[in-house]
Amino acid sequence: MMLVLLLALLFLNGCGHRKQAKVNLPPTPPIADAEQPAGAQSSDKVNQKGTTSSGNTKNNRSSGGNKGVADPDLHEPSAPRGAKPLMTETGLASWYGPPYHNRRGSNGEVYNMNAMTAAHRTLPLGSIVRVTNVKTRHSVLVRITDRGPFIPGRIVDLSLAAARKIDVVQPGVAEVKVELVESPPSAETGGRWAVQIGSFADEHTATTLADSLARRYRTAKVLHFNSPVGDWWVRVRVLNDDRERAQQLVSETHPSQGSVFLVRLD
Repeated sequence: MMLVLLLALLFLNGCGHRKQAKVNLPPTPPIADAEQPAGAQSSDKVNQKGTTSSGNTKNNRSSGGNKGVADPDLHEPSAPRGAKPLMTETGLASWYGPPYHNRRGSNGEVYNMNAMTAAHRTLPLGSIVRVTNVKTRHSVLVRITDRGPFIPGRIVDLSLAAARKIDVVQPGVAEVKVELVESPPSAETGGRWAVQIGSFADEHTATTLADSLARRYRTAKVLHFNSPVGDWWVRVRVLNDDRERAQQLVSETHPSQGSVFLVRLD
């Protein structure tokens, strides 16, 4: 009987110390740095959320780790009182948390899903925007630190903290009004621009498209990359990162799979 009891105790003790499996997600290439993409004409690094995976969205973004450093973005940014919006748009908002939390974002900072930040495809990085839930009327001020969302119809990807404040977490997607309150450079002129296409379930599809675009636009830098959620994306850096050239490429590109997005790099 003592032997049976001893074996039972050893069995229960072993069950209580099983290790949890870790899931390792590959980082996505940074937007403004430079790296040699496999199978593409480029010495550029793209950054990203290739697009992002939000609380329940799929996009591409990037983030890295910076533990032990106080993050001022955990607090909502301020804006001048009574300031008129520089630009207003209405559309769908989503949110993103893991697997982008603690990975490096498009502006080079580490993404913290508990900070008051957001991703937008075309507003200058560092811009302050007010996002208002059209249904609940709750608003939040956030700083643009990343690029996305790369899903048709969506205009902004909120951090988890910002999404909580305006009731976007539970539904996952909500109609919002986005008002540009403060912008470092002009939101309408200048800037560095590129084209992002995806997402693709397999690398072969992304590689084939990247090769085709590299042959067609010989002065462009084309690369393909994998996002933290496992899908594949293609990015095209046109000559001089010119906005008009990028917009023309958008209008001329009609892949059999995926969507085409104009994205600002800076």
